[in-house]
Amino acid sequence: MTATVPSPLPAEPSPGANDLDRFRLRHFIDKLAQNGELDVVETPTDLAAIAARLDGNPKAVLFRQAGPEKTELVGNVLGSRKRLALAFDTDEHDLLQNILKRVETPIPPVEVPAALAPVQQVVWTGKDADFTRLPVHLQHGDDGAPYISASIDVTRSFDGKRRNVGYRRLMLRGRHEAGMDLVAPSDLRFIYGDYVKHRQRMPVAFALGSHPADSVAAACTWTGGDEMAIVGALRGAAVPLVRCVSIDAMAPADAEIVLEGYLDESGWSEPEGPYGEFLGYYGHLKINPVFHLTAITMRRDALFQTVTIGGRYLDMTDTAALNTVRTESSAWAALRTAVREPLAIYATPASGGVYNLRLQLRQRVPGESRNAIAAVLASTAEVKHVFVVDEDVDIFSDAQMEWALATRFQADRDLVVMSGMRAVPLDPSLRGGRLGAKAGFDLTFPFGADRHASHIPEPPVFGASRGLTVRAALEAGPQSFRDLMEATGSRDGREVLLALDDVRNAVGLERLPDGRYRLAGSQQT
Repeated sequence: MTATVPSPLPAEPSPGANDLDRFRLRHFIDKLAQNGELDVVETPTDLAAIAARLDGNPKAVLFRQAGPEKTELVGNVLGSRKRLALAFDTDEHDLLQNILKRVETPIPPVEVPAALAPVQQVVWTGKDADFTRLPVHLQHGDDGAPYISASIDVTRSFDGKRRNVGYRRLMLRGRHEAGMDLVAPSDLRFIYGDYVKHRQRMPVAFALGSHPADSVAAACTWTGGDEMAIVGALRGAAVPLVRCVSIDAMAPADAEIVLEGYLDESGWSEPEGPYGEFLGYYGHLKINPVFHLTAITMRRDALFQTVTIGGRYLDMTDTAALNTVRTESSAWAALRTAVREPLAIYATPASGGVYNLRLQLRQRVPGESRNAIAAVLASTAEVKHVFVVDEDVDIFSDAQMEWALATRFQADRDLVVMSGMRAVPLDPSLRGGRLGAKAGFDLTFPFGADRHASHIPEPPVFGASRGLTVRAALEAGPQSFRDLMEATGSRDGREVLLALDDVRNAVGLERLPDGRYRLAGSQQT
């Protein structure tokens, strides 16, 4: 039995150069420069020095002369929520909703001829297809070898009915072979398993150097259909695909570089790793499939991309930023079935973009905060800790979340613990176990509770003066001190204080439980 060839894609009607450059990575790098989000290194840089320059850098970094070939290389492109938001022409708070809205309208890809595909302006096949011709650098001190880390894989199911898009790293094993990380459960792991079962090689095309929309589409979990149509949805335009030169597959025609090849029928057969993982620790040596390189195609002025993973500064890595979107989208899908009005959601990049998630909601009925906790912890988002707050707390503010935890949480009442839960094996706190514990922190006020005592202090705001005396204002009803300043037109307050003292001595003053003043003996409230 052999793999089925999918139906031809519709051809792009006479695409122009601008159509095939619109979502080019290089153009997005220009946008980062315009927004102050790019460091440019003009001097020659050894590949051995690349990782240190990227580590903990809050900006993307463009190296003009990387390695002895003086290749252009860029890293940290996706390493902040702000930069991801720039890719979608939105802001950090609205990023998730912008993405979810786009995903509602998949846009099928189109096929373009090789003559028009920028990514096939340069073609290396046979012995010329050599990994070591690319500026692949050692990313962490104890990695098993240099890794290609910004590689988006494009594959299709064995029956040819589904195209899959994902994000996988490649550990170089020489000029023509690389180990491919395929241990964690994924669609691609299932698809490849089908090829192995039928003793068939699986064609794979890796796009290397892509617009952030493509990276988000590849990193997140979507259900059903041609996942290249999801890439189109996030772009807001059809993805141009070109037929590969050495394998029966298609690849994005507007990528910077494409690696063509196959995973052999041997399955999980060779050691891969160790590697600095997305949680900030080293992963173990694993047995993984081997990718065999058959061709490298690229633009004449190709820009090589690397992504940052792991280390001490997780909140500034590409992987953590991508993981936040994946976690949020999965958790949001679960929340929509559990509570009536979730308002916002944020997975913190400092937790690898996975384990700690903040949720803002407006409670409509009692118990919704606990429903939300249960839904998130049981979802495919793999969240370990969820913090639920009311609508008056900004979940994107570390300071406000610390304040909510300090003032609205009692551990014996508001902590929800669930044990025996599915866990990610990379979590070192599991100590080798397969099941873990998860926790929900309910930082909300009880539904329907009197919130006055917890009213957030704000600077006073004054309206127009009503031209009254302090006594006349009090005769109209109880007044706060701010009300009295507004009623009298005071821009100072001390004269109001003295006038209140006069009223107290003349007729007497009383205070209501909320602090307002009223004339003694008055029954007004």
